[in-house]
Amino acid sequence: MAQQVKTTGIVLREVRTGESDRILTILTPGHGVISASAKSSQRLKNKLFAATGLFCYSEFVLFEGKTMYIVDEATALEVFFDLRGSVEGMSLAMYLAELMGTLAPEGEEADVQLRLLLNSLALICRRRNLYQVKAVCELRALSHAGYMPDLVACAGCGCYEGDAFFFDVAEGRLLCSSCAARAGRAVNLPGAELSAMRHILYSGDDRIFSFILPEEALRHLSGLCTDYVTRQLDHRFKSLDFLQTVLP
Repeated sequence: MAQQVKTTGIVLREVRTGESDRILTILTPGHGVISASAKSSQRLKNKLFAATGLFCYSEFVLFEGKTMYIVDEATALEVFFDLRGSVEGMSLAMYLAELMGTLAPEGEEADVQLRLLLNSLALICRRRNLYQVKAVCELRALSHAGYMPDLVACAGCGCYEGDAFFFDVAEGRLLCSSCAARAGRAVNLPGAELSAMRHILYSGDDRIFSFILPEEALRHLSGLCTDYVTRQLDHRFKSLDFLQTVLP
């Protein structure tokens, strides 16, 4: 008899198959990223319709199939309807979902990744600065996946404070101006942005969004975090290509 699994999770991706079925990619707290078939879930009158759409955070009852889970029941807990209020917000949500689907583990616990994504989507719905939400989610997600940069002190000489610091995106390390000149590759990292990145990396989960930067600094920080994502993962995110056209 097929094993039953009860779990919460958020739909990261949906692929419509046949006349009314969907294949879902779901991020769950206890099983990481899973695939599940939702039979007839495209039909408006189907019991699964309201809880299996994109970005639905739902409580699922699943059965293990041969190649993927089968959705037997689903109850929506949060649908993040306000994401659809702006092209920029929806585009960012699509990118963060793709990023989390790439970074979160399969078959392992992913509670921290799930909470990070849920909090990020909630802030997008509340019209929080999108550059800030993007930067925090990118940097924190990479950290959870084992790509945490070392921003405690200069990797070359160990100094913690100085007039100028630089970020080596390729190596994920901090360099002072002297060591950066010798290394020959690093991006200027103003003091306020360095403090923000340290805050994102080293604060508790409930405080990572609690910092203030001017708009221009948030844009620069957002771009820097995206550069770090692309260099570390060597992966092309299709959703990022579009996001950069609406949120440059």
